[in-house]
Amino acid sequence: MSAVLPDDGAAGKKLRPARTNATRQKLFDASMELIGERGAAGVTVDEIAAAAGVSKGTVYYNFGSKSDLIAQLLRYGVDILKARLLSAPADPRPADDPGPAGDSAAAGGSAGDPLLAMEAMIGQAMDFMADYPSFARLWVSENWRTPSVWQDTFAVLRTELLAVIGDAIEAVAAVYPVDAGISRGSLETAIFGACFVVGLDRVTYNPERSRDQSVAAIMASMRGYVLK
Repeated sequence: MSAVLPDDGAAGKKLRPARTNATRQKLFDASMELIGERGAAGVTVDEIAAAAGVSKGTVYYNFGSKSDLIAQLLRYGVDILKARLLSAPADPRPADDPGPAGDSAAAGGSAGDPLLAMEAMIGQAMDFMADYPSFARLWVSENWRTPSVWQDTFAVLRTELLAVIGDAIEAVAAVYPVDAGISRGSLETAIFGACFVVGLDRVTYNPERSRDQSVAAIMASMRGYVLK
């Protein structure tokens, strides 16, 4: 699936001018598919160029190197994922649905239920994993590899995504009684990791598993965090 590409680099390096955004899009799509399937080390610039239908020189013209291309590919995917997470509705219930008794009071009235908002956000993450499985595979295969050329890039992007999840958890803790014994950072990480692993597992091994089932499994962590 294609999206509008960012014009700035993930690692803060100035890009060489692109001939056309369409060419860059083809290179991103081709490299995402190949690298997602075989890992970064298993793909050459020649293969990326051939899959995109361009010359090897065009890859270097647009990105400078394979390393820079992958760094920008990571930024590209994370920007799409983050935008989806942030676009989740504050409360996905219809306006005429007040929810279970006491729901509005527990969730701060008109502000919406933050648990339902988080559920909607995780649903967006599941949709992203289904739309971009190659990116999810790239993230999972390369993120914990050490040493890594992209370790600094991963650290920045991971921090950005964890911050979005952390804000959602904070919203829940602001209106619900929660278990103070659970590390907030560990909970963020658990949900973050689960979104990638559960989403990718569903696409790869369990396509019969519904989106809602996957969301419910991840939300079990959040619902366990909230005290009854």
